[in-house]
Parts: sequence; structure tokens; C-alpha cells
Amino acid sequence: MFVHPQFDPVAVQLGPLAVRWYGLMYLVGFVQLVILGKLRARQNLLTGWHPRDVDDMLFYGVFGTILGGRLGYVLFYKPFYYFAHPAEVLAIWQGGMSFHGGFLGVLIALWLFARNRNKRWLDVTDFVAPLIPLGLAAGRIGNFINGELWGRVTGATAPWAVYFPQAAAEDKAWITSFPQEAAARGLAAIYERVGMLPRHPSQLYESGLEGLVLFALLWFYARRRRPLGAISGLFLIGYGSFRFLIEYAREPDNFLGVLAMGMSMGQWLSLPMIVIGVLMMLWAYWRAGKAQPTIFGA
Repeated sequence: MFVHPQFDPVAVQLGPLAVRWYGLMYLVGFVQLVILGKLRARQNLLTGWHPRDVDDMLFYGVFGTILGGRLGYVLFYKPFYYFAHPAEVLAIWQGGMSFHGGFLGVLIALWLFARNRNKRWLDVTDFVAPLIPLGLAAGRIGNFINGELWGRVTGATAPWAVYFPQAAAEDKAWITSFPQEAAARGLAAIYERVGMLPRHPSQLYESGLEGLVLFALLWFYARRRRPLGAISGLFLIGYGSFRFLIEYAREPDNFLGVLAMGMSMGQWLSLPMIVIGVLMMLWAYWRAGKAQPTIFGA
């Protein structure tokens, strides 16, 4: 049995200043973006990218991530609560960030950056796409350290299961709601013994798939010149698909639950990403093929 270690959410205490693990993971994500971005810029000097562009782009990206992530959480997940408590909208320290909102915020920020630098927007998004997944991996590790966004209840003998003390209320509600299933799966006895239920460590699943695997896929794919928009399209397909699958192991937000067609909010927000990504890749290769001269001339 692996019980979540209950890490102290504060990584470093400097007098009155507390540096939290989640904020530290954001910093790790931004630092790796700069390092990989400058490496990628050196590889793309002939296409108009310079390492110093990465610093300016990061300035835009940080604001897009934070503002978009917070507003996305407010609008996608708890709009009625924040409409009733507007003073809490900017209380980021209380938690509540949405990847999909942050993603939209970054897209807007990169559009502003592209316009300021006279670059094509898709050139910028194609450049940035391979830099994002490792930052996502760091963020999900931060979620695991905090013991938040845990997974759904899993089998009693699953060797990878984690017991989250933070999920005590949800564990009790699950046992109460599904007594027959709990007894049949041997979960009732476990709950009586330890007062918790085994759950998927979905934060680590996301760190692995949306982070490490997606990074390897995009970095390898982007090593060669690709049609405009193709790398961005692959990012949308990869992230959307991995997130959609992992949502089956991730506990839905208790204030939303499962929505229409048995899907979570994360799945509903990921579906458009997959569709748009497929259309972008089809468009990118169609456009590239159309631009190639034929034996009859074009």
C-alpha cells in the first residue's frame, strides 16, 4: 500500500516569503522552455529565429499562461461561483488553473508577439509547440506533490495505486454510493481497515503522457522542416488525445461530476483540440502539396 507522502506544500521558507512547490514547478517549466527554446532557435537561425527572441516570447507567454489559466478555470469550471464572488477571481493563491484556458491565453499572447515581430502566427506556434510538454510534466508533478487532482478509485490489488488522505470525503461518498461494487471488488474491507480507497495517480499519468511522451514525439517530428501548421496540429492531436484518455482515470471535479454522454469537462474541452489538430495537419500537407510544381508546371 502506497500512501501519498503528504509533502509540505511549501518548498522553501524565506522569512515571510513562502515558495510553494506548485509555483516552483511553474518556474521549472518556464526555465526549461527558455533553455529548449534557445537551442531550437539556434537550429532555426536561417528561418528568422534568434535566441534572444525566446526571452521576449517568454514574457508574452507567462502572462498568457497565468491570465488565461485563471480565467479559463473561472469560466469553464465555476462561472456561477465567481460571478457571485468576483473579488476572488484574481485570488490565484487559493488554487484553480485550467490548462485549456491557459492554452487559449498563450495562443493570444503568441499572436501579439507574432504581430509585434512581423512573424506568421503559425510560424510562432510551430516553434513553441515542442517546448510546452516538459512544462506540463513539471506542473503535473506539482499537482501530485500537493496531493490534488487525484484519480478515480481503482482495484484493490493494483500495484500502482495511491491512497490520498486528501480524498477522504470523496472516498466516503464513493463507498456510500456504490456499496455492492465496493464489496465485490474488495474495496469495502480496505476502507474499513485503512479509511481510504486506492486511486489512480492520474497526475503522474499526465506527467508521463502529456509531458514526456508528447515532448519526445514533437521534438523528433520537429527536427525536420514541416509544412506550416503541422507541428501545431500534432501538438493539438497529441495533447487532446492523451488528456481525453487519462480523464477516464482522473476523478472528475466534484462540483461538476460527469457531464453529457458520460464525459468529463476535460474530455469535452479536449475533443475540439483533436478535431482542430487533425484539420490543421490535413490543411498543412494539402497546402504544401499544392505548392509543389508538377511535371506539367504549376
